[in-house]
Amino acid sequence: MREIYIAGGCFWGVQAYFDLVKGIEFTQVGYANGNFSDPTYEDLIEKRATHAETLYIKYDEKQISLTSIIDHMLRFVDPYSYDRQQNDVGHQYRTGIYYTDSQDRRIILECLKKAEAKQKGKFAIEVKLLDNFYAAEKYHQKYLEKNPNGYCHVNLNLVRKEERK
Repeated sequence: MREIYIAGGCFWGVQAYFDLVKGIEFTQVGYANGNFSDPTYEDLIEKRATHAETLYIKYDEKQISLTSIIDHMLRFVDPYSYDRQQNDVGHQYRTGIYYTDSQDRRIILECLKKAEAKQKGKFAIEVKLLDNFYAAEKYHQKYLEKNPNGYCHVNLNLVRKEERK
């Protein structure tokens, strides 16, 4: 099993999307790479915390590659947007890929470089070593599963039939 952390706007939709993808074994929403321990959602809203809303992903590399996970992410994020994904605006909604294995950095950067070459310029996706991650409050976990009519900026139909669990 491998792990990666993906920030792509509101974490509800990011989790709902990746929970559909074959090879993704576990997900948990939380707050990453911020300025203090154990932040709350209110800390982010009130701008006391500098964390990104982030999805922790544990995946089976025999079923899905890190490159494929990044390709999935690029389907639903605007890679040029700073501190925003659609209606989600603020530093907590920045787009990022946070790794724990330094070898993943090379894969991530190569994948983004290849995608940028097909697009119109440099992406606004931060790529950093994971500094910290704190699980979000229980009500945020699997939010869209519990609240199917909840807000979601991610188009879940972008997961193709053959890619689904």
